[in-house]
Amino acid sequence: MKPWRGTAIAGLAGAAALGLAACDNMANQPKLNPYELPYGAQTNWPVTPPPHVVARDEPLHPPPAPPVTMALLQRGRQRFDIYCSPCHGRFGDGNGMIVQRGFPRPPSYYSDALRNAPSQHFYDVITHGYGVMYSYAGRVEPADRWAIVAYIRALQASADATVADVPPNQRSALQ
Repeated sequence: MKPWRGTAIAGLAGAAALGLAACDNMANQPKLNPYELPYGAQTNWPVTPPPHVVARDEPLHPPPAPPVTMALLQRGRQRFDIYCSPCHGRFGDGNGMIVQRGFPRPPSYYSDALRNAPSQHFYDVITHGYGVMYSYAGRVEPADRWAIVAYIRALQASADATVADVPPNQRSALQ
């Protein structure tokens, strides 16, 4: 037998024994289990975050609805025409260009269910999506969402409007 063979075999046997011993230590090493607090952390639990810190996936409370002004309605119409009218149509009847090309028809804003829905519902649908509509939270700023909601409410109110609802000094502009 060659002298290096005995050394090589002894080295391999030693490496194998060390490997097996290390595996046992890895399985039994001290560690923290999920949701287990480190020693001493119980005194400070739950840890309160510093002021003005918001969790990344935690939804923020929506800003309150602003008062309805002509500027808000004009901004709402502009944003509605850009983001909403391709599906919902320029009048909110659910007959937009995308629908005419075969996509599912969204509900009309003039349905009783949506007329009776709170304004927060429209804000939430723009924010989170609903049905086949995806979220527009990344595209429409919160203030613009409220502007769109105000414009949707104006569309709904205009469906039942008559000429008698127009002030007498402005009726000539309708002709």
